Amino acid sequence: MAAPQTLQQALAVLVCTFQRYSKQEGDRFTLSRGELKELLEKELPSLGDVQVKEGAFEELLSILDANRDGEVDFQEYIRFVAVACTLCHEFFLESPVVLPRAQ
Repeated sequence: MAAPQTLQQALAVLVCTFQRYSKQEGDRFTLSRGELKELLEKELPSLGDVQVKEGAFEELLSILDANRDGEVDFQEYIRFVAVACTLCHEFFLESPVVLPRAQ
């Protein structure tokens, strides 16, 4: 049996995650404020354990929303994912390379 295509799977998960949340309300090509909040809460639950300052979500939305339309499109979402990946890479730089196990 061929080895799993982990990068290919990761890309598919990124796209599917955006699409799953973006179609819940309004424009299916963008994440509304509520859709983005739900995506972050459900897909990155460890963020809930971090103490954040008042208004941090609004600040994040403002930063992500490059075209200032009040929503986050796919390109804006991918910029967020790229920054998150960069931070994870830097954090785990000295750790051994181990693929995450399926839950």
